[in-house]
Amino acid sequence: MRSRYALHPVKPLTLAVAMLFVGAPAFAQAQEKTLGEVHVLDTAEEALKQMPGVSIITAEDIAKRPPANDISEIVRTMPGVNLTGNSPSGQRGNNRQIDLRGMGPENTLILIDGKPAVSRHSVRMGWRGERDSRGDSNWVPAEQIERIEVIRGPAAARYGNGAAGGVVNIVTKKAGDSLGGQVSAYVNAPEHGDEGATRRINFSLSGPLGENFSFRLNGNANNTEQDSRFINDGHQAPAFADVLPAGREGVRNRDLGGQLTWKLSPAHSLDLDVNYSRQGNRYAGDTQNVNSNAVVERMYGRETNAIERRNYALTHKGKYDFGTSTSYVQFTETENRRIQEGLVGGPEGIFLAGNPPFVTNTLKDLTLHGEMSLPIRGRLNQMLTAGAEWVEQKLTDPTSNTQATSFGNIPGVSSTGRSPNASARIFSLFVEDNVELTQNTLLTPGLRYDRHSEIGGAWSPALNLTHMLSDRVSLKGGVARTYKAPNLYQSNPNYLLYSNGNGCVNRAGTAGCYLLGNADLKEETSINKELGIEYKADGLAAGVTWFHNDYRDKIQVGTAPVMLVVQGANNRGVYQWSNIPKAVVHGLEGNLLVPLGRSLDWSTNFTYMIESKNKTTGDHLSVIPEYTVNSSLDWRATDKLGVLLSVTFYGEQEPMKYDFKGDPVRGTSANKLKPYQVVNLGGTYTFTKNLRMTAGVNNLFDKRQFRAGNSVSVSSAPIYGTAGGAGAETYNEPGRTLYVSMTSSF
Repeated sequence: MRSRYALHPVKPLTLAVAMLFVGAPAFAQAQEKTLGEVHVLDTAEEALKQMPGVSIITAEDIAKRPPANDISEIVRTMPGVNLTGNSPSGQRGNNRQIDLRGMGPENTLILIDGKPAVSRHSVRMGWRGERDSRGDSNWVPAEQIERIEVIRGPAAARYGNGAAGGVVNIVTKKAGDSLGGQVSAYVNAPEHGDEGATRRINFSLSGPLGENFSFRLNGNANNTEQDSRFINDGHQAPAFADVLPAGREGVRNRDLGGQLTWKLSPAHSLDLDVNYSRQGNRYAGDTQNVNSNAVVERMYGRETNAIERRNYALTHKGKYDFGTSTSYVQFTETENRRIQEGLVGGPEGIFLAGNPPFVTNTLKDLTLHGEMSLPIRGRLNQMLTAGAEWVEQKLTDPTSNTQATSFGNIPGVSSTGRSPNASARIFSLFVEDNVELTQNTLLTPGLRYDRHSEIGGAWSPALNLTHMLSDRVSLKGGVARTYKAPNLYQSNPNYLLYSNGNGCVNRAGTAGCYLLGNADLKEETSINKELGIEYKADGLAAGVTWFHNDYRDKIQVGTAPVMLVVQGANNRGVYQWSNIPKAVVHGLEGNLLVPLGRSLDWSTNFTYMIESKNKTTGDHLSVIPEYTVNSSLDWRATDKLGVLLSVTFYGEQEPMKYDFKGDPVRGTSANKLKPYQVVNLGGTYTFTKNLRMTAGVNNLFDKRQFRAGNSVSVSSAPIYGTAGGAGAETYNEPGRTLYVSMTSSF
C-alpha cells in the first residue's frame, strides 16, 4: 500500500512506557499527593457526556430488558439509533449493526472501557460497502456491563477516526471491595418454530487479593440457533421464486476475561485486562447474491465463519496535587476464519464449489493513549485536558487480493502475487478545556489533530456550550468536525473484485468490470451541529434536540470507470472507491420523562429524520425509518416486583431511489416497508437480595417482518433489471417470543 509520507519509527515498548506514565513524577515522591478538597470542574470528557446527544443505559436498564444476545438490541431503543446493514441493497441484510443518526455502521465507533474495538475491520468489504459482520457490540456479556454511553453529535469528535456518527462506549463492572460474584442464565422460546432460540449462561467473580490487589473474572457461553432455511419463503422476488432470502444467522459465543488491579498507592492504580472471545456463526443460507450451490445447502446450520478476539490492556490512573492522568496500552489480535468465498461476478460472496477451504484473515491493532487533566483556578475556573495517542493496524488477508486480471490486464496491477498485507498508522494530539464562563455557563472547546499514514493530516475542532436559562431550563449546543479514514480494503490498491456485468455501473459496451482499491482516497468528513433545550423539575424531564450533519467525501464505488481494459473485442471498465462530494443528515430527537405517581414512570424518546441524502443524486444515504418512537411504562408494583411495558413505533422505510447503475429502481426494488410497532412486556421479581428473575414477552402482538429478495442474476438482468431487489425489506423482525432470565449473586 502506498503511503503519502513516512512516520518516524518509534519503538512500541518505549512509547508505551512513556505514555503509560505521562506526566507522572516518581511514585516515591508523588504517591501520597492527591487533589485538594476544593471543588473543581468536571473534565471536558465528563462535561461532553451531559450534552443533548448523549444517552446512558444503566445496568438496571439492561436487567429489566435483557437482550437475547447482542447489546445492540437495547441500544436501538435510544434516540438517534437505528440498526442497519452496511449495504443499502439488502445484501447481508440480517447482520445489522448500530447506526447513529443515519451515518451508517462504519461511522459508529465501538469502545470497551474507553478503548477501541475494531475486530469487524477484519471482514472483507464488497462492492456496495457490505461486510458479513455482526459488528463489535457483542464482546461483553450484557450481565457484565455497568453502563453503556451512547454519544452522538459534536460530543463524539474527541474520539477521532471513525466517530463521525458517534460512539458507543461499553463500561464494564469493576471488582468490589469484598469477595462476591453472580451466575446468570437466559433462555427464550420463539412462538414460531422457524425462528432461532437462545440459551445463555455467564458468571462473574471478583474481590480483593491481599492488601493492594483485587481481581475480576468473568465467562460467558451463548448459543443462538439460526432461523429456518425457509423462513422467508413467499417473500422472494417474483422473478426468482426459487431463491430464498436468508433469515437471521445463529451465533455461538464463548467469552472469558479477567482484570487484575494493583493499588500502587492511594493515588495510583494499574489495571491489567486479558480477554478472549470467540464468535462463530450458525449459517442460515445467506449467499450475498441470488446464486446457490450444493455447499450452501450442505453448510446450513453449521459454522462457516468464526472470529476470535484476543485483547490485552494495561491502564494506569493517577492523582497528583496538580491534576489527574489516564494512560493505557492495548493490543488486540483478531483472527477471522471463514470458508473461502468467490470474488468474481454472480458468485461473489458465495462459497466456492466443491470443498472450499477455510482461510484466516488476521488483524492486529495496537493503541497507546495518554492524557492529563489540570484544574486551573482563577477568574475563569477551568479543567484543561491534553493528551496523545498512537494507533497502528495491520491486516493480512490471504484471499481477497488473489483475484486474477485474466479478464484483461490492468496497467500497473500484477495478475498474481499481490501482497496480502495492508496497514495504517495514526498519531494524534488533542487538547480540550472545560471553562466556567459564568455560574450558569460552561464552554467546552476542543481540538484534535490526527496524522494518518494514508490520508495525511486531519483536524477535528469542536466547541460545545451549556447555558442555564433558569434553575429548570438549560440550553445546550455544539459544533464539531469529525472524520473517518478509508478502511484497509478501500485504500488497498492490491484489493480487486470482478463482475461479469450485473455489478457494473454502465454495462453498455462492456463485458464486465473490475473494482480496484484506491490509495488516493480522501477521508470522509462531517460538520456535526446540534442545539437542544432541556427542562428538569421534580422528576419531570423533557428535551428536544435539532441536529444537522454536513457530510462530505463519503466513500462509495465510483459511477464512472477510471480506465478501460481491452481483451480482444471486449472492453472492461475499472472502477474504484471514490469520494462523493456532499451529503446531509438532518433531524430531531426528543425525550420525555413523566412521574405518574410514586411508583410509576412514563418515559418516551423519538427520532425524526428530516432528510438523509446524497446532495448530488438526491438519493438516501441509508434505509432507516422516517421516525422512531420508544415509549415505556415502568411500574414498581411492590418492593420486590417491577413491571415494564414498552412499545416502539417504526415509521415508513423507503428504499434507495437509484440502483448502482444510476437508474431509478423499479419492481420489488421500489418496495417500501410500511410503519409497524413492536410491544414488549416484562417483569422482574426479587426473591431475595441474592436472587432475581426477569421474565416477559417480546413482540407481544406478533408483528413480524420478513426479508425479501436482494439481487438479480447476470442472465436475468437484461430482462428484469432491478426487479429482483429487496427494496426496504432487508431484514427479519422476529415474532412473539417468551424469555426468562435468572441471576443469583453472592
